[in-house]
Amino acid sequence: MDRLLSAHRVKILLAAAALTAAFGYFAFQAFQSATAYYLTVGELVERGASDDGRAVRVNGKLVQDSFERQPGSTVAAFTITDGDQSISARHDGVIPDLFFNEHSELILEGTYDEDGVFRSHSVIVKCPSKYIAEE
Repeated sequence: MDRLLSAHRVKILLAAAALTAAFGYFAFQAFQSATAYYLTVGELVERGASDDGRAVRVNGKLVQDSFERQPGSTVAAFTITDGDQSISARHDGVIPDLFFNEHSELILEGTYDEDGVFRSHSVIVKCPSKYIAEE
């Protein structure tokens, strides 16, 4: 009877270890797929195009008078800068209106192509640390 109880405990411990390992693996995979790097415009230009198609995040300010969108279109083209370097960006989709102006600081998520254009699939407009009066 004692042997039967001991064998039962071993099976339970092995099952618990297998479940823990499986849970750890799935948690690791979920974390890896949700990871996106956060770069400045200069760091992105220095790094170059994404070879693996992995999404990255880039932070920059909207360049004044660079925003263009055709009437009735969801595709927008604009330029962002970190003060030293600039890149062209394209976004197909909704862009938040709140705080989106020439003083906007943006976080774009997408891919940086070999042609030097950042193709965004997500735009986040950072809340300004101070409000600038209109002229």
